[in-house]
Amino acid sequence: MSKRMIAPFAVAAALVLGITGCTASNTDDASDSNADGDNASIKICVYTHGDGGTFWSVAQKGAEDAAESLGVTLDYQGSTNDSAKQASTIEAGVSGGCNGIAASAPDPGAIEDAMLSAADAGIPTVTINSGSAVFKDLGAFTHVGQDEIVAGREAGLRFNELGATKLLCPIQEAANSGLTDRCDGAAETFNGEVEQFNIDGALADLTGAESKIRAALQADPSIDGVFALNSDVATGAVIPAVEAVGADITVGTVDLSSDALAAITDGSLAFAIDQQQYAQGYLAVELLYLAVKDALKLGGGLPMYTGPAFVTADNVDAVQASVEAGTR
Repeated sequence: MSKRMIAPFAVAAALVLGITGCTASNTDDASDSNADGDNASIKICVYTHGDGGTFWSVAQKGAEDAAESLGVTLDYQGSTNDSAKQASTIEAGVSGGCNGIAASAPDPGAIEDAMLSAADAGIPTVTINSGSAVFKDLGAFTHVGQDEIVAGREAGLRFNELGATKLLCPIQEAANSGLTDRCDGAAETFNGEVEQFNIDGALADLTGAESKIRAALQADPSIDGVFALNSDVATGAVIPAVEAVGADITVGTVDLSSDALAAITDGSLAFAIDQQQYAQGYLAVELLYLAVKDALKLGGGLPMYTGPAFVTADNVDAVQASVEAGTR
């Protein structure tokens, strides 16, 4: 990861943590520490497309930890990739007393009206995880996450270094533009061909996804790399498919899990891209708190990048403890 990518997030994190002076504490202690003691009346709402699984449970923990530290009220809801449900949740939040709203935007058009209605109501908003290119169009003052095109570009370069010549890029959520961005980014820097492959619904049926991926690998023996876009897909579908085919195929993924770290350790997974979803949840709450409490909107109208960073065999041991703690 370049210094230019680290800087926006590092500076933002330092500013947020410095201004709020937050430390690990319970909600009561955090509330007592505030001069006016009214933080509990501030309702921060985080509405994502998440499913509460390996990835999103960590993002939720980040939001919950920030809310506890600040003593604010948190409403966190995922929509399990149902864009219409996410939009209606945001709309309900606008009328239901949310003082600040964070939302992921894998399908920006589906939530645009709801997000703009929040902005029209004077509610500060940010996007998290997905939406780095469109957050302004949704009325948000910043975005917290990684740029998916950049993440894909970095993955393409990494596959070049690993000697791959043709990549399969399985997409597990057809409506998620961030996933196609990852594949497109990889295609920009990868020296060979990148083939996008539809496995929509894979997270609900990893066995079915494994079968589809195995068939694709068998049909095209020239594929010698797979860029998985989700750690559960990588360990639950891609690696089993590669093992079943028995070919020399390099696998890399986006996002971390205990299983992904174990796969890196045993050599079946070459790398995992860490986008720091805990930080995405945590910073979203912090940023909205400052916007509500002090009318302070950080970011300068630019996105705050939390990734990509690479976890490989060289640093997997150092990362293990934070994954087990639920903060990565």
